[in-house]
Amino acid sequence: MSAPLVLKVGTSTLTGGSGRLQSERMQALVDLALQLRQQDRPVVLVSSGAVAAGREALAQTGVAADWQKLAGQVPVKQMLAAVGQPLLLARFQQAAAAQGASVAQILLSRSDLERRGSWLNARNTLRALLDAGLLPIVNENDSVATEELRFGDNDRLSALVATLVDARQLVLLTDQDGLYDAHPGKVAEARLVLEVAGPVSAELRAAAGGTEGQGTGGMASKLQAADLARRAGIEVLICHGARLERLPALLQGQPERGTVLRALGDRLEARKRFLLGALDAGSIEVDAGAEQALRQGRSLLPVGVRGCQGEFGRGDLLRIIDQQGQDLARGVVNYGAADLRRIAGRRSDEIEALLGYHYGDVVVHRNDLVVL
Repeated sequence: MSAPLVLKVGTSTLTGGSGRLQSERMQALVDLALQLRQQDRPVVLVSSGAVAAGREALAQTGVAADWQKLAGQVPVKQMLAAVGQPLLLARFQQAAAAQGASVAQILLSRSDLERRGSWLNARNTLRALLDAGLLPIVNENDSVATEELRFGDNDRLSALVATLVDARQLVLLTDQDGLYDAHPGKVAEARLVLEVAGPVSAELRAAAGGTEGQGTGGMASKLQAADLARRAGIEVLICHGARLERLPALLQGQPERGTVLRALGDRLEARKRFLLGALDAGSIEVDAGAEQALRQGRSLLPVGVRGCQGEFGRGDLLRIIDQQGQDLARGVVNYGAADLRRIAGRRSDEIEALLGYHYGDVVVHRNDLVVL
């Protein structure tokens, strides 16, 4: 089996801006995924839309007016996701059944992709589904997690899934033809950018703004996701979700109506992809001695820590920076932010006396970090 393709679709594409899931769009999406599968391009579909499905279902009930008064609150969105998730999957299954195929669902949260054990479990499950010829449908576990509801509309999740399955390409479907050099809704002369070979310029990032229809993601969110995937050696394509007939040519490197963002590096080994791809929760500044030790493959000790930024917990992934603020490494921290501030600059044998407990002599173990 060749390298998988990750296909991300947002709420705006699935609903066409109508507020209701569009069956014809979902059928076209599944048909394309199955067609690619027949061409030895297995697809993992990362799909939003659970909240929209839940909203559509409850709008047909007598309790609609009650929850609509609080519709902007996260618990209500989580409730809508809990209602809509099985309905969304059922619609995808119906579309797949029309082609004699079947789908499978995987719900992931941020922590699932930051813990090594659950990362490997998710990876193995997705590989088994692809080997079995199924179409995996991945979504954020919205009923208990809030990142997707507040920030990225699954764009970041799709980049993490792409690294998880060793994808060669990540396709981000949107309600625009691709990335423009100016906001197409505000500048009539805005031009479609067909290819980006290097880092995305500040001008293009400034041109990417706003959200898409009923989704929470926008082009800026897609560029952030693209950054993650491209650094892991994955090519990213952005194209119109209602113009799926354009995608095969785009996948073959013929960008006529769409944007191709070329990979920025080689595909990394699994542990490095895990550490590079996960969402960092803060940063640790280290001194020159600690910097040298890290470059020699050693662990980070509290004596080498100058300070930290962010309110992170034990087990979170952090950026490790030098005294000039430059990225040095990424790693999983052994102490939360409050504890780390108390032990920064102190010897390891002082930790228990300072904190009253002890999680180990190191702040970040060498097995849990990657030097950039």
